[in-house]
Amino acid sequence: MGVYTFTIIDETSSAAPARLFKALCIDNHNLFPKVVPHIIKSIDVEGDIYAVGSIKQFNFAEGSPYKYVKGRLDMLDVDNHHVKYTNFEGDVLNNLLECVVYESKIESSGSGSHYKMVGHFHTKGDAVVTEEDVKGGLLSMQMTYKAVDEYLSNNPQYA
Repeated sequence: MGVYTFTIIDETSSAAPARLFKALCIDNHNLFPKVVPHIIKSIDVEGDIYAVGSIKQFNFAEGSPYKYVKGRLDMLDVDNHHVKYTNFEGDVLNNLLECVVYESKIESSGSGSHYKMVGHFHTKGDAVVTEEDVKGGLLSMQMTYKAVDEYLSNNPQYA
């Protein structure tokens, strides 16, 4: 098994770190289907969203090449805007990946925040993963980030 690491998102935002963290990492099951319905149809939650071990199943929109992916919360530090979760099931893994471990960190930056997300792609056997292999998923995640950032900018009442 190999592990291939890619930076998925490395962006600044005018949103405060706590707002951005809530939107991207805590409340995404409510927000993503609203702001990117062409990417995420719905997100099912099993367990307490603040509890390590809870699971979110992301169900992709019609026309997507994939149906769903399940992710388990591995670490959540709300005060420091840091989260780690593992996608462990779903057709996005393509029989090529054992799992993908994502780590997101949001820090204060100027009058807003800096968001960095890194993905560690754990392959099955001696499979190799290149950035080209995961390009579609990375692009969808980047588009989702930009849509959420724009939503926060246009909706100051979202706390």
